[in-house]
Amino acid sequence: MIKMLHSVWAWAILLAIVIALVNAIIGLTSNKKFEKKDKTLSLVGLIAAHFQLLFGLGVYFVSAGYQAMKTNGFKSIMGESLHRDQVMEHPLVMIIAIILITIGFSKHKKAGTDKRKFKTIAIYYGIALLLILAKIPWGQWL
Repeated sequence: MIKMLHSVWAWAILLAIVIALVNAIIGLTSNKKFEKKDKTLSLVGLIAAHFQLLFGLGVYFVSAGYQAMKTNGFKSIMGESLHRDQVMEHPLVMIIAIILITIGFSKHKKAGTDKRKFKTIAIYYGIALLLILAKIPWGQWL
């Protein structure tokens, strides 16, 4: 159940991040004023990412890779690419992406100009989106 929720919610986070990123790029290139709706779109991306982290942690602790690591030790999972991806690569990259989203949202509040706010969101959310897209287990997910 939690794995299905994690997979379904992944679409929501992708949509939320893409919308926030596109909004930031449009705002940056058109010299728009950073308004409440812009902050809200970015906040929705942030909240979606944090919910996905919670769902992902639930999946992590019941995954076959984690169970194999508990049973056979850390070294055993590093030799098998599927378990290594489940236990190390996917969670680590996704946590880094969520940290970037969080930093970007926090830093945009301190940016002095509207252009800098949009630029901060665009950079941090953009890098996070690239990391997320790179480590989604497409073969297992679709």
